[in-house]
Amino acid sequence: MRARTALLVAAAVPVTVVAAAAVLKASHWKLYADRHRIHLTPVARRSCPDCRGAGGWWVDGPYPETEACGCWSERRELRIRLLPVPAWPDEEPF
Repeated sequence: MRARTALLVAAAVPVTVVAAAAVLKASHWKLYADRHRIHLTPVARRSCPDCRGAGGWWVDGPYPETEACGCWSERRELRIRLLPVPAWPDEEPF
């Protein structure tokens, strides 16, 4: 019974990861995950009429800089903490 359950879980994990990646790509999110956190950041939409997927444009003036498009810059970043990050030691190891 346990072997069958483990086999089903092992088969379900890759399918879930592929489905989650497809959903994130369709909804314009970039995923970063490690054992301490899951971090979702918005990505510029290729169908945006203002930036056409570039994420912004250059502003003229004496100090040119880029201005971010609202298709991604006005959306929140999502962070989910999984495991606490271990404290960095105050002393040198040697």
